[in-house]
Amino acid sequence: MTTPILLSGFADEAANEKQAVQQYSAFAALGMKYYSIRFVDAGDGIKNVMLLGDAEIEHLVKMQSDYGLSVSSIGSPIGKVKLLDVDDGTANKFIPFEQYLREDVATACDRAEAFGAKLIRGFSFYHPRDTKPADHLDQVCDQLGQIAEACDKRGLTFGLEVEANLVGQTGELLQQIADKVNHDAMLTIFDAANIVTQGFTADETYAEYVKMKPSLGWLHIKDYHDPSPTGRIEHVDEASLDNFVPADIGDSGHEAILRDFKDFLPELQTRMTARGVPGVFLDLEPHVKGGGQFGGFSGPDGFGVALRGLCRVLDYVGIPYELRSFADIKA
Repeated sequence: MTTPILLSGFADEAANEKQAVQQYSAFAALGMKYYSIRFVDAGDGIKNVMLLGDAEIEHLVKMQSDYGLSVSSIGSPIGKVKLLDVDDGTANKFIPFEQYLREDVATACDRAEAFGAKLIRGFSFYHPRDTKPADHLDQVCDQLGQIAEACDKRGLTFGLEVEANLVGQTGELLQQIADKVNHDAMLTIFDAANIVTQGFTADETYAEYVKMKPSLGWLHIKDYHDPSPTGRIEHVDEASLDNFVPADIGDSGHEAILRDFKDFLPELQTRMTARGVPGVFLDLEPHVKGGGQFGGFSGPDGFGVALRGLCRVLDYVGIPYELRSFADIKA
């Protein structure tokens, strides 16, 4: 019997006003035991997890316990800044790397420790638009190697998510980065929708997933359906993406991906527990009511639809998972 995967999700997507009580109530009602923390209103307005104050963190830690929830990963924006200080027509920020490592990366590690998480989600930096991502691998790998080392010193693991417009925008590029960094504290995160939005077919998306398996840590689950596909897209206008769908009806081919994932689970379970992680996470980030560069929204109803869609695929391919049971609520 395969060890059940651990279901998690970005709880801010399930809350209309992103209030903590909305997030935790929705996730508890859906039967979730884990969540990724990204944006939250802990009583002083909506903030990214990186900007929370000590009192807000203390309040949230107690509150999540009251709702029977644990944090799977810190949904940080680490790596979503410019690699070089050049004007390329985008609004992306540039922060000198030494400052970034000393301040932002350290803050992400602080948040992981405060919330009892072992994982930090991050990205592979924006190369200047109209340049080739492969031309920037050396600098990216040097910076990501330093981030991985900073995380490792605190017993944490940095997850590098595949996403459009960044240096690691495909499975092939992300695996090249992982090979070159070659650090146990840096794993990769596959997200099928982030491949499909770049114009990849289902077969091509599956191939990108396979390329990432040597460094894979966990999966983000969202899907996309393009009613008018036009082929490969060099630069994705993230603000215009509005066709995200649950994993059982999109263009990504989650059935084939998860069927292979089932056979890979024992190896991945060993990889993750060796890093102190409780198991293998599938992290829902559905965006079914919209998504963009720094987040998305599904609402409590949309998140429930997305969770049930994922569970249907998991049931079909035979991957076990756990939601809350009567025994859990009586414990």
